[in-house]
Order: sequence, then C-alpha cells, then structure tokens
Amino acid sequence: MPDKPAAEVHIDAALVRRLVTEQAPALIDIVDGRLEKVSEGWDSEIWRLGEAHAVRLPRRELAAPLVVNEQRVLPAIAARLARLGVAVPAPVVCGVPSDDYPWSWSVVPWIEGERGLDVPRAARGGWVELLAASLIALHAEAPADFPVNPVRGRPLATRDAAFEERLGTARATGALDAATADALGEIWHAGLDAPDWNLPPVWIHGDLHPGNLLSRDGALAAVIDFGDVTAGDPAYDLGVAWLAFDAPARARFIAATGDRYDVATWRRAHAWAAAVVLILLVHSDDNPDYLALATDAVAQVLADAPA
Repeated sequence: MPDKPAAEVHIDAALVRRLVTEQAPALIDIVDGRLEKVSEGWDSEIWRLGEAHAVRLPRRELAAPLVVNEQRVLPAIAARLARLGVAVPAPVVCGVPSDDYPWSWSVVPWIEGERGLDVPRAARGGWVELLAASLIALHAEAPADFPVNPVRGRPLATRDAAFEERLGTARATGALDAATADALGEIWHAGLDAPDWNLPPVWIHGDLHPGNLLSRDGALAAVIDFGDVTAGDPAYDLGVAWLAFDAPARARFIAATGDRYDVATWRRAHAWAAAVVLILLVHSDDNPDYLALATDAVAQVLADAPA
C-alpha cells in the first residue's frame, strides 16, 4: 500500500507570508497575525490565515491544475449553493506562480464546522434534505469546456480494470473476506449493467464523502475540497448516499431528490460507492480516519446488495 507522496516543494510560514504579502495586499494587515498549517493531504496544504481566511497551496505538480480548476469554476457553483445556505470555499484571491513558488494557489474563506468524518453516521440524518437540494443545484448542465477528469464522472466501464485490480488486492491482503469481496463485485457489475448517463454532462464535485462535508449544530454547513471538480455522470456524487448515511437516512436522501435521477443512475451510484469503499480500504493505511470510513461504509453498501 502506498505511503503519502513526498511534497515536491517546501511550504513554510515564510513562503505563505511572502505570497500573501506580494499578491494579496488587501490582506497584508492579517499576515502577521494567525498563520498556521492546519492540513496536509496527498495533494495540497491548507494554512489558516487570520480568523476568516485560509490559504490552499498544491504540494505536488500533479495537483497544480486542480487549484486552477477551482479558481475558474467555484464562484458560480458557490453562488448556487449559497442560495441554500451551504458554503463553498470559492477563492477570494487567485494566486499565481512566483519566483519561489511554481504553481497557482488560492486564498479561500475559512468555514467553521465539524468534519463530517467526526460526526457519527446516525447523527448525519439532519443533513439529508439540504445535501439533496445542494446536489440538485450543483448538478447543472456544464459548458463544453469543463475541466476534464480522467476518473470522475466517467462511465463505470472505464474504471472496471482498476476496480478488479483493487478487489484482487483486498482479497489477497485480507482487507476483505471472500463473501464481502464477492458482494462488492456483484454491486459493481450491477452498475456496469445499468444504462450509462445519456444526458449532457453536469457539474459534479468528484470526491464527495463525509471528509468533504462540514456540519454545524447538526446541520450541513459546507461542501469543501472541489479539487476533482469536473462534469459528467452525477452518479459519482450520489454514492455519498452510502458513504454518509445509514439506511433510514439514505432512503430519505433518495426520496428528497424526487425524480431528478432515474433508477439506472442510482444503480451506478451504488456501484461507485462500492468502488470508493474499495479505494479507501486499499489505500488508506496512512490515514486511519478514512480507513474507518471505509470499514463503516462497507456494511451500508452491502445492505443494498442485489438479491
């Protein structure tokens, strides 16, 4: 199982301070206040800037285009979700490469909230209606020049080889027993057998799970980390029904979307949920929170396995 890739550029407080001072003069007055790294993922680092802002910087060249995509498309997406009271970290400053930092970077609003990962599954039911409305608002038809993603929003058949490879790894390492692996395979193949999305591509988040949802006072507060934003089949996002909710809340979530998505789309969504669970099981040895999410979500995915 792979470890987190090494950073390809050194990011420290001095660098962040220089970038903000040089390119965001309106924020100079807070640069000498609170400035601390609060998150470091595979692709990016997040630095808290004062009380109301954060700085998002790629740590690998592979992630650099993702920030550019966010800068381009998030303002319109954020406006649609803001009407519902759901925050999105749309950039307030679109930073560009400098002499000592090679890629685009952003200053975004700091959004207070509790990570969805830290909210027990049974307590997430309060998010159902608002998340359903948020996805309907997000899944608007995209223009022809949307950012292309090689994985997200594409037909399931394009990921079949990767799914089978990961399923074999999970069997071989004991991450899944034979019966569970077989059941996940059946769910995947049921999705493959469903008709593909045959409508124009719609905007999708591309990485929707409890780790990218924030809650406040028991309600959905924000959808974050749009690094994989693209357009295509909304089924990828709808897999959150199994990743986030228990059976009663999942039924309410599906009902709350009305007739926006057909049976085939939900079948593909179920298959994508199985795929995401498998990805997390195989690749989260360095992140116990996501390994726990996968372990917990397996039972939800299997609860709706084909009879």
